[in-house]
Amino acid sequence: MTAWLSVGIILTLAANLFVLIRWGGVTCVGVTPVRSVSFIAILFTSGLDVGLIMFPLTEFPVYADIVTNPEYAFSNPLAIEFGFWGFLVWSLYFLTCFYFCVIEPKVRFFDIPFVKLVNNVIIVGTCAFTASLFLSNLPWYLPQLGDGETITGVFYLMALAVIAAAVHSSSNLRYVRLLSLGSTALFLGLIAFMGMLFVLGTDNSVTIFFSNLNLVTRYFEQLHNFVLPINSYHEFYLYWWFAWSIMIGQFTARFVGGFKTWQLLFAMLLVPSVLIALWFTVLYSIYTQNISIEGPVSVLMAFVGVVFVVNSLDSLIRLYSDNLSLGLQRLGYSSYFLGNVVTLAILTLLFQLDFLKIEWVGALVIALFISCLVYICLKRRAQVLGITGSPPENLLDFSKIQSAH
Repeated sequence: MTAWLSVGIILTLAANLFVLIRWGGVTCVGVTPVRSVSFIAILFTSGLDVGLIMFPLTEFPVYADIVTNPEYAFSNPLAIEFGFWGFLVWSLYFLTCFYFCVIEPKVRFFDIPFVKLVNNVIIVGTCAFTASLFLSNLPWYLPQLGDGETITGVFYLMALAVIAAAVHSSSNLRYVRLLSLGSTALFLGLIAFMGMLFVLGTDNSVTIFFSNLNLVTRYFEQLHNFVLPINSYHEFYLYWWFAWSIMIGQFTARFVGGFKTWQLLFAMLLVPSVLIALWFTVLYSIYTQNISIEGPVSVLMAFVGVVFVVNSLDSLIRLYSDNLSLGLQRLGYSSYFLGNVVTLAILTLLFQLDFLKIEWVGALVIALFISCLVYICLKRRAQVLGITGSPPENLLDFSKIQSAH
């Protein structure tokens, strides 16, 4: 599995470089372009899930224990946490977003029936994994509802409610957009609140915060160490990112609103990474100062995590429903709602029972990447090399929107 993952990483990095050299200055416009702020909000909240909120405080001690885990000794816990979530890994999202915005309309690889089936299996499976991840971490963040370790009935009900809320939200694209903007604002509010908690509970808080923020920059000094898997846990993360990448690219590509290719890369690598760096620095500062998050604070973090899960799931449910032509118009609301809830609930339990693994999904995505490249080289090479931008109809619609504003 490690060798397969390494092949996928090297291939995607090479593809990113080729895209920048070949199409760095072309204008990218999706089928439903939105303004830059809305696009960034949709990207950020769709491209991240509950792990961003719930994982760091449990992982900092692991990365700090270099006796048990000597492979982390090359850097500090904060830089390692950032390396697992920020900057370079977002290049996967850039590649897939650019592909579905500019190249796929010419290639139509994902319209091939078998490819379409595999693609939607990936999307549904990753949706269920996201819900399973949320379920697994609830006991740690809401110990007042249990013993802090066991997944009780109330947690299963909470996970089911989140799935139901996401399915309902996916029924209207307006809900998806509004929830993306709201989630981003809520996350910024959480950063501010947790920062205030740190300031009020610590002497010399400003000095400590900026000292910790400087630790994030060590990531860029050690960037080469994050390209290929450090260990099995990093491998899990990278497969997780691959699993997400293909569907986030499909979803966000429709909303790209006039970025040049290099600007799209810059926006997708930098903007989310800045927010992630600030959030992780606040959490690391709280961790190093031993500030308790029990009680209302953990409930608040869990609430934001819930919103992130709903926001992630609704966009993906919308995506696979559209891909399979199983939307509201065909099924009606009741069948659409019940069908999606039951399917995702069953798959969530399968992930929870270890019958399914996200690594398998990520490996399947890499196989799709390679298959797509081979298909282009054999059958669509001339069409792809002749691409000069997004489909003309997208550009025309975008021009009309610009003129109206």
